[in-house]
Amino acid sequence: MKIVFAETDEQLKSCYPALKELRPHLEEKTYLATMHVMMQEGVKVAMVEDGGTVPTVACFRIAHYLFRGKNLYIDDLVTLPGNRGKGYGAKMLDWIKEYALSQNCDTMHLDSGPARHDAHRLYLNKGFVISSHHFSMNLKK
Repeated sequence: MKIVFAETDEQLKSCYPALKELRPHLEEKTYLATMHVMMQEGVKVAMVEDGGTVPTVACFRIAHYLFRGKNLYIDDLVTLPGNRGKGYGAKMLDWIKEYALSQNCDTMHLDSGPARHDAHRLYLNKGFVISSHHFSMNLKK
């Protein structure tokens, strides 16, 4: 098992099944174009490679904030259902934390849906704390 940045179209395509699991609205025909736009905006895509499969994918970005300093924000972190409980998510979080430290980040944040209890347990075990409520508003209905 190794974790690498997904940078080529081939690598990004191998991430699609996992990302589709977390984001079912993703359409394969627009996926690559969307990923390219996000990457131009600074998103990094990391993937676990294990025996020719990609069981875990993370998308994250680094930005500066007045209230949290230089921050690495994890947009998406997903492991395919058949691979959960095998340590892939934990290893990805450790890898992202090391990357954040190497980039001199002050904090690392993520949001998680309220029903994702297994994910919450992982995040809490990895040292995250529940530090706020996240409010959102859909502008396009």
